[in-house]
Amino acid sequence: MLPKSKTIFLLLSIVFLLLLIPFIAMQFTNEVNWSLMDFVMAGMLLLGTSLVIEFVLRKVKSTKHRLLISGIILLLLFLLWAELAVGIFGSPIAGN
Repeated sequence: MLPKSKTIFLLLSIVFLLLLIPFIAMQFTNEVNWSLMDFVMAGMLLLGTSLVIEFVLRKVKSTKHRLLISGIILLLLFLLWAELAVGIFGSPIAGN
C-alpha cells in the first residue's frame, strides 16, 4: 500500500484525468454540455467513491470481502450517477 499522501495525490490525479474527458469533448462537440455544477458533482462522486474504496481496501483483510464491498460501492455510484443524469428512479434529485 502507498502512503496516505501519495494515495490521495494518485486518487486526485485519476479524478482530474477522468473529468478531462468531458471537458475535452465539450471543445469538439455540442453533444457534451456540462456546467460547472456538473463537474463539481462528478468530482465529488468520483473522489468520494475512490476514498471509500481506499478505506475498504485498508480495513478489510479478506480479498473476497474487499471485492464484494467495492463492487457494491461501484454499483451505488453508477445508480446515483444515472439518477442524477436522467432520473431512472424519478426521485427528487433526478436530472432532466
